[in-house]
Amino acid sequence: MAKTRTRYVCQECGRTSPKALGRCPQCGAWDSMVEEIVETNKTAQSHAGMHGLGGLSIPKRLSEIEGDSDERIAVPITEFSRVLGGGVVPGSIVLIGGDPGIGKSTLMLQMTMQMADGNRVLYVSGEESERQIKMRASRLLMGIDGKSGELPDELFLVTETNLDLIFEHIQSVNPRILVVDSIQTVYRPELESSAGSISQVRECASRLRELAKTSGIAVFVIGHVTKQGTIAGPRVLEHIVDTVLYLEGDRYQAYRLLRSVKNRFGATSEVGVFEMQERGMIEINNPSEAFLAERMINAPGSAIAVTMEGTRPLLVEIQGLTSHTNFGNPRRTPNGIDFNRLLLIAAVLSRRMNVRLSEQDIFVNVVGGLRIDEPAADLAVAAAITSSMRDQPVRADLVLIGELGLSGELRMVGQMDARLREAASLGFKSAIVPRRLHRKQPWPGGIAVQEARSLREALQMALVE
Repeated sequence: MAKTRTRYVCQECGRTSPKALGRCPQCGAWDSMVEEIVETNKTAQSHAGMHGLGGLSIPKRLSEIEGDSDERIAVPITEFSRVLGGGVVPGSIVLIGGDPGIGKSTLMLQMTMQMADGNRVLYVSGEESERQIKMRASRLLMGIDGKSGELPDELFLVTETNLDLIFEHIQSVNPRILVVDSIQTVYRPELESSAGSISQVRECASRLRELAKTSGIAVFVIGHVTKQGTIAGPRVLEHIVDTVLYLEGDRYQAYRLLRSVKNRFGATSEVGVFEMQERGMIEINNPSEAFLAERMINAPGSAIAVTMEGTRPLLVEIQGLTSHTNFGNPRRTPNGIDFNRLLLIAAVLSRRMNVRLSEQDIFVNVVGGLRIDEPAADLAVAAAITSSMRDQPVRADLVLIGELGLSGELRMVGQMDARLREAASLGFKSAIVPRRLHRKQPWPGGIAVQEARSLREALQMALVE
């Protein structure tokens, strides 16, 4: 009989303790320590560590190892393929996380239904019944004319949470692609802890990784997120897998962003844009045009910024609104940009531009539910706030690109040529960018580029008198 011991594990950071604690000493989270029973018998430990992923490991010369680095399984959904780096790599394990109801299961079922044409797929569900998934699949196949298409023959479905039984189904079906929805519902019977605990999630993910590396099956794992927005597990689950994707977006907005935060087979920070409709996730091939579709021309408080999401430039509308406050402390309310960044921009406008914001509430919104983390949108945010304060619109055919310094100077940002080409392709005639001291190559054609050294110069060029 295996010996067991009790320990306490933090659900937020994974810190272990031999006794119960009200507050985690590492991350400071309250009531996050969960009791866990661990087997101390060495024979019950995971078998993925002693002899490598495929049994007895043998060193090989790198030149002797077989496998084409460009071998990928094609993904019919273009936006999904972009985020993965050009397709699914055989033998890889991909983790997909997101808030409840954001559309993770819908997106994965939609992808597997399209990839089952030529690839055998096994979809393992631990949260929904077979009937529920069949109803969703029929709804996803429903066309505009109200007629449903045919379900793929190579898509197999099973509802199971026991990992040993799941492996038996994998052996009988022999799929090329495996989807597990979700990893928090799967458990190993030899572990006494409940499904969803840190030890169960870690061990089940390790077994699935071993399966992927030894058999060449591409494994997709759906993971829940904590109240802080990180994938439950904790982050040890992200270290086990090859690729980590987050499905983001406001559940009250139609747009969804599939973002890559880790990818061993492609670029990180890539993003795919989808629109949630009744027929599932519809990919947006030109997201800049979608984000600007409802823009009001020549409205005060509106400016266009060009931000980079991975290698893709996106044009987004930034709205600013100032309103006289009736209280002693004016409010600063950002939606889509960092709060501290808004405070910095407001301070520069007040100190360097003599814009009286000390008695004004400031509201800034990025249209479309997109969140901008890079400083290239500083100039557009400053222009939107000043435009609302002075009731002067920003030129309708203008984009603003640049980082704002504390002295009121504008600083250059990366990938400027790609940003300008995207703006020109959408019909914008001019752009205001920071001045470069030395430039050997001309700016891209199709758009008139105006260079400004300071924020004052840029606002004089941007605002309509």
